[in-house]
Amino acid sequence: MKNQEISRREFLGASSLALAGMALISESTFGMPAYIKTLGKPNSLFNGVQIGVISYSWRSMPSSAEQVLQYCLDSNISAIELMGPAGETFAGAPIAPPRPTGAPGQRPEFTPEQKAEQAEYAKKIAEWRAKAPMEKFVQLRKMYNDAGVSIYAFKPSALGVNNTDAEVDYAFRAAKALGANQATVELPTDPAQTKRLGEIAAKNKIYVGYHGHLQQTFTAWDVALEQSKFNALNFDMGHYVAAGFDPLALIKAKHEHIVSMHTKDRKSKANGGQNVPWGEGDTPIIAALELMRKNKYKFPATIELEYDIPAGSDAVKETAKCVEYARKALMA
Repeated sequence: MKNQEISRREFLGASSLALAGMALISESTFGMPAYIKTLGKPNSLFNGVQIGVISYSWRSMPSSAEQVLQYCLDSNISAIELMGPAGETFAGAPIAPPRPTGAPGQRPEFTPEQKAEQAEYAKKIAEWRAKAPMEKFVQLRKMYNDAGVSIYAFKPSALGVNNTDAEVDYAFRAAKALGANQATVELPTDPAQTKRLGEIAAKNKIYVGYHGHLQQTFTAWDVALEQSKFNALNFDMGHYVAAGFDPLALIKAKHEHIVSMHTKDRKSKANGGQNVPWGEGDTPIIAALELMRKNKYKFPATIELEYDIPAGSDAVKETAKCVEYARKALMA
């Protein structure tokens, strides 16, 4: 596949150089805003294509808002889809109780006490969201922007079927305060829910980017798109390949409705669907980025790191490799 035009050896070699260079400028720079400003800012806009990242990629590492920003600087990322906990904790939200852990691949079981704790937290966070002032989100936006990072999407756990209308409205207001044009959520199965979200999104003039996994099909978003012009795609090209489909055809047909695109390398359905390092799977990452560059599509390509982290590395180092892969693909 064209994806293999950048060989793994070339990719790793270039990535090592990129990481070495970034190490020189990232040592303890956070907390020193004047120093950051004089060093130059991260830049992952390559030939008109914005490469971003979802902070979920760094779930294996501590992820406060400040730490996430440092990870952006360390991996040369200038735009991000921010998960809810980092933003909400910064803004003073109640802290969620720890969730149970289960065996790999198995859904963890909640004890009755844990279920009660989760129910109490859901009540507290809903009350906080309904009254949350936006000033802290504006402050967070400024902190990121001053360091050279824009927030284009916000993904709090406030857009589900069980969340109140006040929580949904909060999610869009917080996204706007952060400077984002979208809040993202998993694609609901109930059309009534996409209708509800679309209506509240329209009120705030912020898009809902619906994310899909292996349930994605070419028509999966059609009902939502008909319901509101603020219903949109947070497309995942890697999952789409693992589901057995061609992401390039969907991108060409629905690009006007895509507000962001998760980018990862997975094997095709026929080849097992595994998440693998970029360049080792069947996902046409290079062709997709070239399509975005050629046609001047403005939605960001969001790195979502889901393959196993190699020994001796970490999620930030692997993100930097993905950024470098994209830069080479876009000949920047």
